[in-house]
Amino acid sequence: MLQQFLPLLIMTFFICVFIVLMQFLWVHLKDLVGKGLSIDVIGELFFYAALSMVPTALPLAVLLASLMTFGNLGEKFELTALKAAGISLFSIMKPLIIFMVLLAIGAFFFQNNVLPVAQTKMWTLLFSMRQKSPEMEIPERTFYDQIPGMNLYVDRKNQETGVLYDMIIYDISRGLDNSRVILADSGKLNFTEDKTHLFLHLYRGEMFENLKDNAMGSSSSNYLPFRRESFTDKQIYFVFDANFNMIDESAMRNQYIGKNIKELSQSIDSLNHMVDSIGDTYAEDIKTRNYANVPYYKNIRTDSGMQRVVTPPVTLAEPLDLDSIFAGSTPSDARNIIAQALAKAKRQKQDYDFKSTLVLEQAKLMRRHGIELQRRFTLSFACLIFFFIGAPLGAIIKKGGIGTPLVISVFLFIVYYIFDNMGFKMARDGKVLVWEGVWLSSAVLLPLGIFFTYKAVGDSQVFNMDAYTNFFNRLIGRRPKRGLVRKEVIMAEVDPQRAQELLARLLMTCEELLTLSKRPPLKRLLHPANYAKANAQLTEVIDHLSNSRSNVVISRLNDYPFRIMRRDLPSVIKTTQELQRMLASSSPTSPL
Repeated sequence: MLQQFLPLLIMTFFICVFIVLMQFLWVHLKDLVGKGLSIDVIGELFFYAALSMVPTALPLAVLLASLMTFGNLGEKFELTALKAAGISLFSIMKPLIIFMVLLAIGAFFFQNNVLPVAQTKMWTLLFSMRQKSPEMEIPERTFYDQIPGMNLYVDRKNQETGVLYDMIIYDISRGLDNSRVILADSGKLNFTEDKTHLFLHLYRGEMFENLKDNAMGSSSSNYLPFRRESFTDKQIYFVFDANFNMIDESAMRNQYIGKNIKELSQSIDSLNHMVDSIGDTYAEDIKTRNYANVPYYKNIRTDSGMQRVVTPPVTLAEPLDLDSIFAGSTPSDARNIIAQALAKAKRQKQDYDFKSTLVLEQAKLMRRHGIELQRRFTLSFACLIFFFIGAPLGAIIKKGGIGTPLVISVFLFIVYYIFDNMGFKMARDGKVLVWEGVWLSSAVLLPLGIFFTYKAVGDSQVFNMDAYTNFFNRLIGRRPKRGLVRKEVIMAEVDPQRAQELLARLLMTCEELLTLSKRPPLKRLLHPANYAKANAQLTEVIDHLSNSRSNVVISRLNDYPFRIMRRDLPSVIKTTQELQRMLASSSPTSPL
């Protein structure tokens, strides 16, 4: 079993890693293109990205490999031969179950020890690439703004020599008030040896420069001096770092993605204590705030000295007439009072909104730490669930290869991915508890794994639509109908006398059962009805009359139920009486 399973698992794992890695490349393509990054830097990013994608690729690989393994065994009848030899499905799965437990343990240690380091390295590299300056690829007849503080326009350029013609340069590196405009017939762009400065060599042109820093008088002067310069050969340096500089990864290491279980637990405790402390401080501030010039505390003198006590509630002898505030005031004074009160209320509301935002951000950060803590365990559990879905399902469908298993795996993984993302977003936004959101996908698929395992052990036909149709028909009370048709070749003709005897016995038994069914419950309990006798007589009637040459008789036989129950007695009696009349009225020459 291990020889069958392990090669498929390794193959599907690398295929899944490649697929999710291409999806990662597609998302972050704009951060990599046009930056002049070396192959080793891009390779390092892909390596850490591949490690970070293991939690996504491994469960899918386990599902696909288990489906293919047991599908191949079922398609080649090897699974049937093993069961015929007395080996149960659990015994067949035992080596793989042991391996999956070891794989789950390894996945846990990978999530806790390797994944935080890989994610820290990956995001550090990605943010460093985003901050790197793009390659100098100057377009023609378009303003180029990728040089910080400068816009460059080139009418045409020589692809072989790199000479730029009819250049216009807007230099705003020193601010708009001290900007420079440079016109040149031609020029060349180069980097210094350390690639920290851009060297611009210009030929035959003019430069216009504002001189606000050197302006005479105060800043309120109505004029702004400038300088105009004509040149035939001019060299200018701009600060432009073209090197790839790694940012400090310590900041990323302190984020929730770069911590293991122990560090996450400590961070959650610290954040929880911080949120509680901030909330207590804000609550105390709201409680002790001075409202309507009534202080919350007041100082009283006692024998032991001054003591601060809570001010007792203020009670009014009669309701306060708010309109009396404006009595004797002019309309302008009333407007000023309302404006001051409204401004004070707005300031207080803004203060509370800011404090609320601070608490919510800390609570959200605490939830993100909790999500990462729970995800240290979900990978292991997901691998086990997908194995107990894939292995029994492969044994049921008995389809090998990669076609059918791939379709089923993709469908199940999409369901898992949707519920996983939905649970993550609800937990992140505080709609549900953190553990409920993180474990939602596992809770949805766990019953599916139990169901498929139960059905596979009992050799049930899960995909037999007739079984589901019969179940729902019984659930809604719809009884299946017989499908008898007239035989083309009849080996034994119907004996009318024998048929009448069988119908009479069936009718008598059904009438007795109907009489018993109308008795009180206690009498029915003391004298139970024997429906087995009626069903045996019904079988004899069907077997004998199914050789009839009359379509009408066959049609009446189809009205009988497959099994007589209490509610079927009136219809069975009616059908039996109709058959008796048909047999009695038939002539000897008519085909019975």
